[in-house]
Amino acid sequence: MKNRPQVSTVLMYVLLVPVCVFSAFPFFWMICAATNRSSDVIQGKVFIGPYLIENIKTMLATVNLGQAFLNSLRNSLLGTLISLFVCSLAGYGFQIYRDKGRDKLMAILLLSMMVPFASIMVPLFRMFAYMQLLDTTLGFILPSISTAFLIFFFRQSAVSFPMEIVQAARVDGLGEFSIYTRVFLPIMAPTFAAAAIVTFMNYWNSYLWPLIIMQSQESRTMPLLLAGITAGYTIDYGLLMLAVTICTLPTVILFFTQQKRFVAGVLGAVK
Repeated sequence: MKNRPQVSTVLMYVLLVPVCVFSAFPFFWMICAATNRSSDVIQGKVFIGPYLIENIKTMLATVNLGQAFLNSLRNSLLGTLISLFVCSLAGYGFQIYRDKGRDKLMAILLLSMMVPFASIMVPLFRMFAYMQLLDTTLGFILPSISTAFLIFFFRQSAVSFPMEIVQAARVDGLGEFSIYTRVFLPIMAPTFAAAAIVTFMNYWNSYLWPLIIMQSQESRTMPLLLAGITAGYTIDYGLLMLAVTICTLPTVILFFTQQKRFVAGVLGAVK
């Protein structure tokens, strides 16, 4: 009987180690490719090379990486903060306030997830062009500040939120918005962390809408910069992989620094 946990642990590692290696290999290959010449990447070289400095010099001379990185970082951070505030407030309201039509309204919101973005892309562009929001941060983030997925995510997480705390806060004289900011936000911190990671990644990796609305070189984001590198007749794969590595760093850092809260938020934990 004592050997059973040990056997199960060994089997678990036997299964998980190959899966981890298989999952991490593309990242390792990406880093190796960033340190090699384009010809070495095409030949499939999977070793750290001596051409990292040369690729960095080529990148600085050919593309405006710093501007694109700052544009993506600004748009993603601002969009994430606004989306978390709007969607968490809506999810909180859906769960805390009882109304006969709230479930029907939530069903309509969930049905909106079935509408493909391509079907509303043209009218959105015409509307934003009329409002003179092309090439602006507001135009970048406005279509995504409120999503049915995030509202539903916050509502489902709020199901486990203790209503007794809300009622006690009302008895103590706190207003509804103060209850949201001083009671709901601190308790639901894991949920906010999970939602922040997902939202930041969506903004950071957004390509189709920025391609349409960001029309100047100065407003390009990282995905548009990467697409520009691959648009030539010949592709410098060492330069491309270096830019991809830099583009990947913010999301990797965000996930690994918030992974515990991410898991707790996805599981609906309330601390």
